[in-house]
Amino acid sequence: MKLVLATGNKGKVREITKMYKSFEVIPYTDLIEAFDIIEDEPDFKGNALIKARAVYKALGDEDAIVFADDSGISVDVLDSEPGVLSARYAGENVSDIDNLNKLMKAVKEKGFDSSAAFYTAAIAIVCKEGEYTSHGWMYGNVIVQAKGEGGFGYDPCFIPLGYDKTLGELDDDTKSKLSHRSQALANARPVLDVIKQMRKF
Repeated sequence: MKLVLATGNKGKVREITKMYKSFEVIPYTDLIEAFDIIEDEPDFKGNALIKARAVYKALGDEDAIVFADDSGISVDVLDSEPGVLSARYAGENVSDIDNLNKLMKAVKEKGFDSSAAFYTAAIAIVCKEGEYTSHGWMYGNVIVQAKGEGGFGYDPCFIPLGYDKTLGELDDDTKSKLSHRSQALANARPVLDVIKQMRKF
């Protein structure tokens, strides 16, 4: 069964493909031309639904199953910023490095070398059977010096609880067990399995 992802982010595509091996995972940009989606909801769930609904409508395929993710990091000393603005914290059309550097600089400017923080991931599924959502979280601390070449986004400055290395330093298997997205994906899996069974009849 095909699962169309409402993203062109290669890191997310890779992670979701790894967890959903029994599905054919396809970025929507393989099927139609990429288009801008305005994410103006105040929470991750709302923005995930916006993306999934927009791609489902654009595909024009009633049988499509569209899967969207919205995620970000909230830092205590920054009053929970960047939150839903994590992907564009340093501005529109910026790189992961730009966002990472702005966050570390902001924490430094508050007079801290580290701060408690957490990641949130919201998953939205839109298909003819209905709309469904799930969540996952990962807690830890951010530091003001990037470490490690792995992962993407804010991974090089985030140390998960119980570890002494950043997500940028941890191996993929360890990271996948911990990550907010992995938890949200695991929580969404039963929904996809039910849809798969329903479509067999």
